[in-house]
Order: sequence, then C-alpha cells, then structure tokens
Amino acid sequence: MEATQTNDPKVREIVQSIQKLGVDEQLALFYFIYKEMGDSITPAAPGASTVSPAIADGLFNQVKELSHEEQLQLQRDLINKADTLHTREYGSMSDTTKLLFWYRLAQGMDANTIIPMPAGYEMSSQSKEIMDKIKPLDFGVQMSLFRDYVAPMGAEPKQGSEV
Repeated sequence: MEATQTNDPKVREIVQSIQKLGVDEQLALFYFIYKEMGDSITPAAPGASTVSPAIADGLFNQVKELSHEEQLQLQRDLINKADTLHTREYGSMSDTTKLLFWYRLAQGMDANTIIPMPAGYEMSSQSKEIMDKIKPLDFGVQMSLFRDYVAPMGAEPKQGSEV
C-alpha cells in the first residue's frame, strides 16, 4: 500500500505531517476534520464512482458491535497497520470506500455508537497547524489528501487467511 497516490508535493507534505502525529492525535485530527469539513466531504464520498457503500457499511456494522475500547483499538490498529481480520477487510477496500468508512465512523461518534471524543478534548497546536493548512485547499485537493491519508492504513489481505 503506497503512502500517497498524489504527485502534489503540498498534499504529500500534509499527509506526512499527519502521519508523524501520535496515533490518538491522528484519530482526533481526522474527527475534527470531519466536524469542520464534513458537510462538503460527505456528498462527495458516498457518490464517488469507486465507492462501495455496502462494503463500508458492512465493516462499520462489525465495528459498531464492538465495545468502545475495542472500537478505539481497531482504529489504532488501522493507523498502525496491524494485521487483524478487520484491518485486512479494510485493506481490501478501494481508497474511496476507505474514506466513506472513516466518515461512517465519525457519524457513529456523533451518534454515540462509536467511542466518542473525550469530553473537553483540545487539539494540539500541531494538529491545529495541519488543519489550518487543509482548510484553504481546493475541494478536489482536500479529497485527494484525505484519500492519500486513509489509503495506506490497515493490512494487506493475505492468501489463505480469512481476508
């Protein structure tokens, strides 16, 4: 799984700065991105030509059934590229479907079916700087950046394994 698919150096730089954050900080930043920009991202993600809502929803529904602690661990495992059944399922999805899956997780956080952000959580100054770099980008560039960020997460499906 490639780190980025885009040749845009600005996108590559921002993706790398996100990836340098701690795992929990990455999760928080991605959630705040959803909260801040979700209205513009959401119509694009489900309607994209390569998205498979049934696949994203299938994995989301599995995650929803886990305890909040297990949900958080699964999200950490995705970022850390741990090799588990769920991360291999995620790894088998298209980049746009992965983006939709993360959108579903953020919606679940809002609905309290996915572990919510801790009360009173404040983004770090590093995360705020990254967010400030993302906000002014053109919508298409933002979408490329988000796809490039979620694409390398998870684990590759393995021959002979469940996925």
